[in-house]
Amino acid sequence: VQLQASGGGLVQAGGSLRLACTSSGITFEDYALSWFRQAPGKEREFVATISRTGGTTYYADSVKGRFTISRVNAQNTVYLQMNSLKPEDTAVYYCAADARYGYFTRRDGVEYWGKGTQVTVSS
Repeated sequence: VQLQASGGGLVQAGGSLRLACTSSGITFEDYALSWFRQAPGKEREFVATISRTGGTTYYADSVKGRFTISRVNAQNTVYLQMNSLKPEDTAVYYCAADARYGYFTRRDGVEYWGKGTQVTVSS
């Protein structure tokens, strides 16, 4: 099983980035998907989650209204559109997949993690 995140980079405050996470080795449409992030010296925290069909999404309060999670099951890909970025959004962003839940916000016990992608927002 592989989850490969991409799309990170350096952007100025107020800018946008779109992260993508492509999977292999799983039946993608059977899995709820989430994005988490981890800033230096901090614990990994929940960012956004999406249900198997994409009909349900949920966001951390810190990103609500600025970030949008979406998925294209035919492409085995989940996206995170990040707008109005702030320096406090700087972190390594990870995608995660879990087939046991409709959607998930907790990091403990997640079935599969992808390798992270670095997002740096300069002020």
